[in-house]
Amino acid sequence: MNGFDSSGFGAVTAASLLVLAILQAATFLVGRRIGRYNVVDVTWGLGFVLVAFVAAVLGDGDALRRWLVFVLVAVWGLRLTWHMYTKSAGKGEDPRYEEMLDRAGGDSPGVVIRKIFLTQGFAQWFVSLPLQVSAVLGPASGVGAVAVVLGVLLWVIGVVFESVGDHQLKTFKADPSHKGEIMDVGLWAWTRHPNYFGDSCVWWGLWLIAASVWPGAVTVLSPVVMTYFLVFATGARLLEKSMSQRPGYPEYQQRTSYFLPLPPKR
Repeated sequence: MNGFDSSGFGAVTAASLLVLAILQAATFLVGRRIGRYNVVDVTWGLGFVLVAFVAAVLGDGDALRRWLVFVLVAVWGLRLTWHMYTKSAGKGEDPRYEEMLDRAGGDSPGVVIRKIFLTQGFAQWFVSLPLQVSAVLGPASGVGAVAVVLGVLLWVIGVVFESVGDHQLKTFKADPSHKGEIMDVGLWAWTRHPNYFGDSCVWWGLWLIAASVWPGAVTVLSPVVMTYFLVFATGARLLEKSMSQRPGYPEYQQRTSYFLPLPPKR
């Protein structure tokens, strides 16, 4: 099979929507029970792992690429899930969600489901379209095979930036002598958001793998949207808004690149 199997894609995307709906419903119930909805951040990465698994099992495209994509997504997603779980365990609600619900008029179930869980579930489905389409495409060859290799390399860069950046920040915060200081060493000296940069690289790498066979390239809006949210919508921009009030952060902003890793300015 070399072309696009529309019926196969229909089965994959329908199953993906179903597992994401179940996941978000379960996450909402857990959030309602414990009294905080930032638990949705824990299941963000997990949702992509489930979609990648569904695509690998139900897709009838190239088996090697299907399971390669699943392994890559599983490594990235399960690490992120554990990181977000340990980061939020024992803490209160994320101020982002408190502000969002206040603007929406309260935390009634309907508002919470619409503003947080439906939005998150749809975002997971849309961003994961490269995984779904890739699962029903034939094997890559020639330039397409090169795209797969480049995609894996970009994924590796992304995972390294994301995991190393998270580890460096966690280690920095765990040292009592750093209380009140701004993290500006390691990867954080080259970019103010190495974890978000890494996340973006992961999804551009996965898109390259999908783009190795036509029409996988048409899913380019998925990594574009992901990068937009990481940089401008809910990721780096909101964090910068709160961090800019801390002593020393404006100076850190002047000498350190916002997103793309660049040598620090003197």
